[in-house]
Amino acid sequence: EHVLQTYSEELKTPPDEDCIICMEKLSTTSGYSDVIESKKIGPDTVGRLVKCSHAFHLLCVLAMYRTGNKDGSLQCPSCKTIYGEKTGTQPKGKMEFAVFKASLPGHEDCGTIEIIYNIPRGIQGPEHPNPGKPFTARGFPRHCYLPDNAQGRKVLELLKVAWKRRLIFTVGTSSTTGETDTVVWNEIHHKTEMGHNVTGHGYPDPNYLDNVLAELAAQGVTEDCLVQ
Repeated sequence: EHVLQTYSEELKTPPDEDCIICMEKLSTTSGYSDVIESKKIGPDTVGRLVKCSHAFHLLCVLAMYRTGNKDGSLQCPSCKTIYGEKTGTQPKGKMEFAVFKASLPGHEDCGTIEIIYNIPRGIQGPEHPNPGKPFTARGFPRHCYLPDNAQGRKVLELLKVAWKRRLIFTVGTSSTTGETDTVVWNEIHHKTEMGHNVTGHGYPDPNYLDNVLAELAAQGVTEDCLVQ
C-alpha cells in the first residue's frame, strides 16, 4: 500500500474506460476484489500513476505488485514507465570483463570489450517460478562482445548496473530448447559472437548499440544511473 501511495493518486471520478489489468470497467469493482484484501484500498478505488497518468483499480495494481519482486518499484502495465528502481530475479553469479586489441567487424577503428558472465546451477528462491526446485545453468560462462569505443564503454557501464539489479538473466523456459527451470536471457540482447553475423548474434550490426541502450532504458537503466 505504501508503494501505491508513493506513485499514484486516487481519482474521485473514474474515467469511462477499462482497467487493463482485470479488464473490468473502472466504474465497477476490481476483478481482484475476491482474492486481494487491503485495509487501505477499497475494491472500487481507482487511481492514476503520477508520471504517465494511466488509470487502474488500485486493488489491481496492488495484486500486480504482490506477484512481482516486491522491491519498492512499479511498472505501468500500459506504457511500461518505471517508478522507483526496478530489480529482477537473476540468480547469483559473477560478471567480469576484459579489453583486447582485436577489432569487431564494423568497428575496425577500435579494440574489443569482452564480457564474461558466469552463473552456477542452484536452487530457486521465492522470487522464481518454482521455489525450492533446482534450476540449471547451461552454456556458462557466456562470452559477449562490445566495441571498445565511447558508446560501447557506456553500454558496458549500464550493463554493470543491470547486473547489480539482477536484470540480465532470469529463471524460466529456454526459447531454444524448451527446457524449464533454467537460466535464460532477460530481454537485454547481447552479441555472443566476435565473427561475422551469421546467426544474428554477431557483428557487423550498425543498430545494435542503439537497440541495446533502448532495451536497457526499458528496464529503467539509463545514463542517469551512471550520474547517481
